[in-house]
Parts: sequence; structure tokens; C-alpha cells
Amino acid sequence: MSDDGQGVRLHRDLPDGIGRLVEAGLDEGFPFVERLVREWHSGANRFDAPGEVFLGVHEASELRGFGGLNVDPYCAEPGVGRVRHLYVEPGARGRGLGAALVRELVRRAAPRFERLRLRTRHAGAFYESLGFVRVDEPDATHVLELVGSPVR
Repeated sequence: MSDDGQGVRLHRDLPDGIGRLVEAGLDEGFPFVERLVREWHSGANRFDAPGEVFLGVHEASELRGFGGLNVDPYCAEPGVGRVRHLYVEPGARGRGLGAALVRELVRRAAPRFERLRLRTRHAGAFYESLGFVRVDEPDATHVLELVGSPVR
């Protein structure tokens, strides 16, 4: 991260500014943003199991987006992670912030996971541009094999 407050940061608690992003996400019809906060507060998901992380992307010291990496709760296979709750506020899209978030999630996943899965209804082309492949699997629309698969 640069000295001017820009970049992707690891968060062990919900970051300042997340409420504003939750409101924006709800306005767009993305209930997962609120679910993230609700699960965090209940303890159901704090991205704190081995290999899990929660990241925020910042611009001018302001939180502009977030995303996490979990052990895939929908897959019994070992070594499978899941990209979850990725969101970038509308005014910050198109500047590479979401791609930076995903690249950092993948970088942090590589030591622990062999494969990443995710489910999206709206961002398939975005994930495909980063090397994920569309699949027809239960509870997943896209997969990235981490062994021998460079992230774009």
C-alpha cells in the first residue's frame, strides 16, 4: 500500500466506512453486503479460519470496496476456497479496484487452497477477465485452479 492511503488492506475487524458501502449495495439490490455485516456480528463468518482473509480496497484513505476468502462452505473437498462478498461502490468502478482486490485474494489463497470457487449473477465477465472459468457446479458459477494457473 502506498503512503497516500491507497491500496488493498487486510482487515481483522469491519473497517470504517463499511456502513456507507452496505447502503450503496442495498440500493443496488445486493443483499449480500448486509449479510456480510450480519454474519460478522453474529460470529457466523469473520473470515478467521486458517487461510481465510477479509480485505478492503482504499482510495485516498476511504474504503471503496471489500471482499473475502473463506474455506468453501458448500464444498466438502479439501483445498477449496471461496471468494465471497466482493463489492466495489459504483462511483469507484472501472478503476481497477475490484481487480486489485481479487488479485490479492488469489495471492493470499495460493498457500492454502488449490482451487477457488465463487457464485455471481452479475459479474461473470469481470471474473473471467481475471482467469476464472465459468462452470456448472452446485453452488458455483466460476472456478480458478490455483496450481499452475496464473491470474491475469
